Amino acid sequence: MHTILITNDDGISSPGIRALEDKLAPTGDVYVVAPETEQSAVAHALTLHRPLRAEKIGEKKYFVNGTPTDCIIVAVNKLLPKKPDIIISGINNGANLGDDITYSGTVAAAIEGTLLGIPSIAISLVTDYMNGDGLHKSASRLEIAAEYLKETAAKVLLNGLPDDTLLNINIPKTDTIAGVKITKQGKRVYDNSIQTLKDPRGRECFWIGGGTPIWETGGNTDLEAVNNGYISVTPVHLDLTNYEALKYLTDNLNL
Repeated sequence: MHTILITNDDGISSPGIRALEDKLAPTGDVYVVAPETEQSAVAHALTLHRPLRAEKIGEKKYFVNGTPTDCIIVAVNKLLPKKPDIIISGINNGANLGDDITYSGTVAAAIEGTLLGIPSIAISLVTDYMNGDGLHKSASRLEIAAEYLKETAAKVLLNGLPDDTLLNINIPKTDTIAGVKITKQGKRVYDNSIQTLKDPRGRECFWIGGGTPIWETGGNTDLEAVNNGYISVTPVHLDLTNYEALKYLTDNLNL
């Protein structure tokens, strides 16, 4: 029987993690190790300046007072009886598309699993998070996401993944799925994403978030796929080297 580790960045109480736990329970030995509280947008942060604690809340279920990356490291090295055969991170409340994956704690957990040599998948559900359309209102689409993840995980367990590569899956905001597309990472920026506010004492402060997303169209990107009703599956490689730039730096900058 395969050993499966599930985590997320939305916290141990997220309906997305419960949906995965329920769906995968019949298929393997499932462990859940997730942050105690929401850790969205913490990226690949590690907790180095305070101790971490793991609280057992079920036979194979723990929360950790740290980041998603902390959860993977603690789970693999201390909590699980053996190295997991696969790591699943999600189901995230909101998309992880384009440049947003660099901020994502959900994707970071899958990156950490990949660094440890474990096949890893991040899965997210597109929601209108800013307007309160969260996972708690998306039961039917959570089922779609969990079922697709179950099928994909079985294929990955059977065939593996390329070296240093994780899968980033995004489920579109529709109950009718047009199909599945293997995509590349798109480009997305946000206009007016920093808000200027006043605190109760009248002092100026800033709140990062929101804004209008602007993305490049075409090119078989993850953004294009989900906007057209397709499940997007993007292979993310850990080697960030720009190989095309190596010769440029030598020839043009004389470095």
